[in-house]
Amino acid sequence: MADRPRDILICSCEDTMPLDAQAVRRGCGGSQVTTARQLCRAELDRYRAAVAAGDALVVGCTQEAPLFSEIAAAGGNADVRYANIRETAGWSAEAANAGPKTAALLAVAAAPAPAVALVSLTSEGVILIHGRDEQAIEAADLLADHLDVTVLITPPAAVTPRRVTGFPVVKGRIRHAKGHLGAFEVTIDEYAQPSPSSRGVLAFGAARDGAVSRCDILLDISGNAPLFPAADLRDGYLRADPGDPAAVLKAVLKARDLVGTFDKPRYITFSAELCAHSRSRIVGCTRCLDLCPTSAIAPAGDHVAIDALICAGCGQCAAVCPTGAASYALPPADALMRRLRLLLSAYRDAGGERAIVLLHDEPHGVPLIDALARFGDGLPANVLPLCVNEVTQVGLEAVAAAFAYGAAGLAFLLRQKPRHDIMGLSQTLALAEPILLGLGFGPGRVTRIETDDPDVLGERLRATTAPVGAMTAPASTPRPSGFLPDGPKREVLRLALRELHGAAPAPVDVIALPAGAPSVRWRSMPAPARSALPACRPVRPARCWTIPRGRCCASWRTPACSADYARPPVRRR
Repeated sequence: MADRPRDILICSCEDTMPLDAQAVRRGCGGSQVTTARQLCRAELDRYRAAVAAGDALVVGCTQEAPLFSEIAAAGGNADVRYANIRETAGWSAEAANAGPKTAALLAVAAAPAPAVALVSLTSEGVILIHGRDEQAIEAADLLADHLDVTVLITPPAAVTPRRVTGFPVVKGRIRHAKGHLGAFEVTIDEYAQPSPSSRGVLAFGAARDGAVSRCDILLDISGNAPLFPAADLRDGYLRADPGDPAAVLKAVLKARDLVGTFDKPRYITFSAELCAHSRSRIVGCTRCLDLCPTSAIAPAGDHVAIDALICAGCGQCAAVCPTGAASYALPPADALMRRLRLLLSAYRDAGGERAIVLLHDEPHGVPLIDALARFGDGLPANVLPLCVNEVTQVGLEAVAAAFAYGAAGLAFLLRQKPRHDIMGLSQTLALAEPILLGLGFGPGRVTRIETDDPDVLGERLRATTAPVGAMTAPASTPRPSGFLPDGPKREVLRLALRELHGAAPAPVDVIALPAGAPSVRWRSMPAPARSALPACRPVRPARCWTIPRGRCCASWRTPACSADYARPPVRRR
């Protein structure tokens, strides 16, 4: 493979896991594979020599990545990428059979990642501490030397006056809050300032409603309801239970560091001209508005607007968008599909069978997999973990592509209590299930594993990878595809569905989908690809079929026409 680095270095980590170099060579064709026993210590000179040669490298170790990166920078900043093959493959009860999985993980690590656009948030260190008692004052004392502090005490605000006024302390109730790190705006009712003659308890002057305060950071230890939906996803908003001193201290320490300019990814690429939200002041599609956990999406005329500074990157808007107006950027849909292609093709080339792709995120999934490897039986040999930014970013195009590329199953690893609503993912899986069932893949090919317990994860995966005889459908795709996706989400979705149809065990021409399922343009697709479209008849005039997707012609108006073909058009007066 031309896009895989020439040299791969893998280490048995002091013989704690077996190495199948031949399987790695088969899966990563064209790469030179070097094995070691203690690459990070006794055999470190071998790594230095590889770096000095100037070749691009993949190192099968993430634990010692800081050390390897430091040596690479000192030796000319060689291109080095890292893959965790120990906790994900080698430390397993099935490690002897994990060679094909190791090859697949190394192949994916070798692939270049697309560039990601960034947005910047700037904080000058102005903080509002919202509390209910002396605890808020104590938090302010810890931050006063680092930040510009104001304390807002919820009535009755019975706190002792300070001997020296080092920061403002005011009283009030927050009616409304909006914004993000560097740009919060808080509306306060019953706002009052303290009297300088307060003696035993702070006395406050006349109160007024509608006072507005602006700050860069908002620390909420009031014990009241969160000020924002999906509160822990709002940059700059720190909330802690006042009954948990350790949590309060952690929030205080985090607030102290929120000064300066911070970059975050622009998670969503949005094309307003494709948006089917509204036409002629008739609302059509509200899928993204209904699902956004942070309220980062708002109507803006005929389309919606996505605030990149508030967006937390759950990706559900992109997963359910019927026109492709919203598409995920970390990575884009076609890039994720190419990773799936590389993962499954390398696994198959190395001799692997019945691959189960496990999609997980880094904050939750990686520690869980690590714990399973260290204290349990590890991942089964045919379970291929693939880390994504957010599990909920995965759309129908990636699900279809995984099975078209030869996956026997697809599992989504989620928190037992998700940080935000996962309705978008649920809708995607509800749409994928009848498609796979209708094409002969059998039931239960896509599963959700919602747990914070590594033992439960292991049990669910072992159940998923039961012997073939216990399954009700073929173990894997009989004719796996090798298509290379490239283009916007809507185009690669159409391509993935067509290839899925070609690779299916029992392809059919029409599959009935759940009510409200999004569709793609019918006429532009060959008959086999129509198998994944809703079983409804297109009712728009023939001339409308030539209109760009998501748009309407001058004589007809159909809000969200690309999302609902069964809806008759309305003649414009």
